[in-house]
Amino acid sequence: MNMDFGVDVISEDEYRRQRALYGPLTESVRRLINASLNTVVDADAVAEAQKKIDAIAELLETQQRAGVPMVHEHTGRPVVWSNPAVGLRNAIAPPMVIHHEDDGSCWSEFTLSGAYEGPPGRVHGGVCALVLDHLLGEAASQALTQPKFTGTISLRYRRGTPLGPLRAEAFVERSEGVKTFTRGYLKDANGPTVEAEGVFIQPAWARDAG
Repeated sequence: MNMDFGVDVISEDEYRRQRALYGPLTESVRRLINASLNTVVDADAVAEAQKKIDAIAELLETQQRAGVPMVHEHTGRPVVWSNPAVGLRNAIAPPMVIHHEDDGSCWSEFTLSGAYEGPPGRVHGGVCALVLDHLLGEAASQALTQPKFTGTISLRYRRGTPLGPLRAEAFVERSEGVKTFTRGYLKDANGPTVEAEGVFIQPAWARDAG
């Protein structure tokens, strides 16, 4: 169903269908990214692979969705398939699943491959910022159910973040009017590698609606 203000409402059944259909495709594209980063096949194999990849892209381009925002029918949460931090259909997004606790905090455990490398063997600092900005936003917006946008975010890089298994956490420290103050951490097995503080703002249109 398409609502008057330009948002599609997706049912639970359709949401599950699309997850089952497109999630594996995204994982295959992630595999392709990692394979292309590390391949040392010869020129003929590269040419053959490029031809096949272009053919697959042409196949997928035959039917494209409109860029209309979607919300879940039962939860009211936006369906962020394209989100570069958690989008189910975005192969550049770290493979994060966000878990929300009753106290309002949230966390995710995931593995970052060489596709996110900055210094050798370490996660790019901008990717660390992306992960933490999203986690802080999830906490501030109560699992994306309230409109809250990043006002400021401050990061302290305590040491290099190694590629591999990681955990990100975030929680709300306090709220003052339209501002929500959050804190979060990116961690490896030895503890925090990056600390973050963020201020999230309720936009003017949401204040007026209230």
